[in-house]
Amino acid sequence: MANSHQQSLLRSTPSSSISSKLLLLLTVLPLTLAALAFVLQWRGGITDPTTRWAPPGSQHLFPGMDPSPLSPTAHQHQSSSSSDCASLRQGLTPSFPYYHGWKFDDLSNLKPKICITTSTSAGLEQILPWMFFHKVIGVSTFFLFVEGKAASPAVSKVLESIPGVKVIYRTRELEEQQAKSRIWNETWLSSFFYKPCNYELFVKQSLNMEMAIVMARDAGMDWIIHLDTDELLHPADAREYSLRQLLLDVPGNVDMVIFPNYESSVEREDIKDPFSEISMFKRNYDHLPKDTYFGMYKDATRGNPNYFLTYGNGKSAARIQDHLRPNGAHRWHNYMKTPNEIKLEEAAVLHYTYAKFSDLTSRRDRCGCKPTKEDVKRCFMLEFDRAAFIIASTATEEEMLNWYREHIVWGDKDVKMKLLRKGVLTRIYAPMVIIQGLRESGVFSSVIASAPTTISKDKFLSSIVSSNSSRAAASESLPSRRIGRSREHQATARRVLEIESAAFYEVAVPPLSPPGMNDDRLIIEV
Repeated sequence: MANSHQQSLLRSTPSSSISSKLLLLLTVLPLTLAALAFVLQWRGGITDPTTRWAPPGSQHLFPGMDPSPLSPTAHQHQSSSSSDCASLRQGLTPSFPYYHGWKFDDLSNLKPKICITTSTSAGLEQILPWMFFHKVIGVSTFFLFVEGKAASPAVSKVLESIPGVKVIYRTRELEEQQAKSRIWNETWLSSFFYKPCNYELFVKQSLNMEMAIVMARDAGMDWIIHLDTDELLHPADAREYSLRQLLLDVPGNVDMVIFPNYESSVEREDIKDPFSEISMFKRNYDHLPKDTYFGMYKDATRGNPNYFLTYGNGKSAARIQDHLRPNGAHRWHNYMKTPNEIKLEEAAVLHYTYAKFSDLTSRRDRCGCKPTKEDVKRCFMLEFDRAAFIIASTATEEEMLNWYREHIVWGDKDVKMKLLRKGVLTRIYAPMVIIQGLRESGVFSSVIASAPTTISKDKFLSSIVSSNSSRAAASESLPSRRIGRSREHQATARRVLEIESAAFYEVAVPPLSPPGMNDDRLIIEV
């Protein structure tokens, strides 16, 4: 009996020993790791990955965790000094602090390589958010054809300091070079020649796009897109919120990708920063069921001439390849073939049109046409632009504000909710969040602060010439002013045109309104 008890005790001893050692290990290991973490943190050896890009003084807040009004961070934001670029230099709270320290100078290694070209006279308060938003979603290169405010030394020195940005001034030399373009001997853009205002801009954009194609090829770009600085690309079709990923997934036999446009729907008349304050958009005809579009047409137009205030035929991205050419500001084409194109089902161009009350007078000031129904047809292609120009040219400030509220601001909550439920209106927050995050993390202020304080003599003279050119009489069109005088240069060797098929000479695609209730296009589609 004693021997049996002794054998049982001997068998249990190894098991008890292992259990004791395991218990000791489980006790000592966490204490050791905790001590190691304390030592490393005390020496500064650990960085919290969620706060790596947080701006100084943000106390490592997550998005949405706004500081208390009594906190040092909030006080620091409230007491910051103001400046001409105050809205770009700081935000209210560090609610999206993940872009701090980003220089956006390594985007050239991304595939595919995407560039955007634009013709602009805007200031930094519009150009910088527009540009860096597109850098975030994968654009590496920008070709900026600048005039007016955009060409001023204070703005151009900042733009030229940004990696991946090429600034082209509207100098006499540029206009003389464009006067020799093959475009002037062709028919696809000829109906827009020698006309003022919007027609002049349309021709100028096309000539700039032609030059941008050459620069894009030289820079090794894969895709080129023409956008205005009041438009943001919304890559909703992609697996991630990335234009680069979206175009990477496009089949290799596709030459052109069409982005239907959505139009901003402002809810107040005192919008100051459309990119950060507007979240409601009217969806494109191409992204709506036809019965919904026509069934809600009356509510959606609110007595305006069309479903959209301005254009409704979107913008496009073109694959860089031989014989590529512009086809107006909205499309690309090819001299040797009809491009194979696709239209995206979810991605869009967000067009912030008439988003600020001041847009009424800014359009008026850019055009010297008479405010009559007959004369505005010479200047503007779309009916709403014509009506807005007449109001801005003839009404008092109060009358203009009332007109703006009636025709542009969405003040009727019932109608708004009805159209939101039907999907005619939609909420899109991603651009707002990204741009607000960029602003609050100090990206814009860093770019402005790091720009050189002086510019070279040649650049200064170029900017002066550009500013003077943009201040020329608005009713005097570009072709008749300079390019039209160089007809003798337009007959240069272009024999290749003689062997090209006439099928490739489609008329340039102008800004088109969406289909109306009595539109001939509906007979085929419905």
